[in-house]
Amino acid sequence: MDLVNVLIVVFMIAALVVVVLGVLNMGRPGIEGRQRANKLMQFRVLFQFIAIVLIGILLLIWAR
Repeated sequence: MDLVNVLIVVFMIAALVVVVLGVLNMGRPGIEGRQRANKLMQFRVLFQFIAIVLIGILLLIWAR
């Protein structure tokens, strides 16, 4: 269970970092900044999905 807890924290921190980077890139002028921000937000969604799946696994382990 410790590995799952660590992975949850890692993916939550990764999502937070990607949000900050995405917001900073939105402020850049031009289409490149917006495209990079969009790609970062896609990564954020992926990291959040992985964290939620890991939380679900952890809950299933605790229920048993």
